[in-house]
Amino acid sequence: MRVVSATLAARWIARVWSILSICTVLFITVNALLPNHSPPPTLQEWLGLTLFPIGVIVGLVLAWYRETVGGIFALACLVAFYLWNLLRSGHLPRGPFFFLLAAPGLLFLIAASLSHRSGTPAT
Repeated sequence: MRVVSATLAARWIARVWSILSICTVLFITVNALLPNHSPPPTLQEWLGLTLFPIGVIVGLVLAWYRETVGGIFALACLVAFYLWNLLRSGHLPRGPFFFLLAAPGLLFLIAASLSHRSGTPAT
């Protein structure tokens, strides 16, 4: 019974956190697209934007329906974004912010693992 409760807790924390992450990223993106900000992204920057935030958001939305696939996709995009940034600039992004916005992907994976362990159906 405890595993079922932990599964539901992890699942709903991941879902609420994913909504907050997606809303935060969309707010930042819309704000950046307003006039009088920076110039449009270069081709190289579009690659990074494809990984984060687009890839992470796609993974978080997918995780609502397929926790394992969506969680892996979101975290894979995050890792690829970190590698892209390292290769592009020579250092990793500073601060925990990118990880915190993508962390629901890890929680979805935990929920899927607990669900598999307890025999409760995963989403």
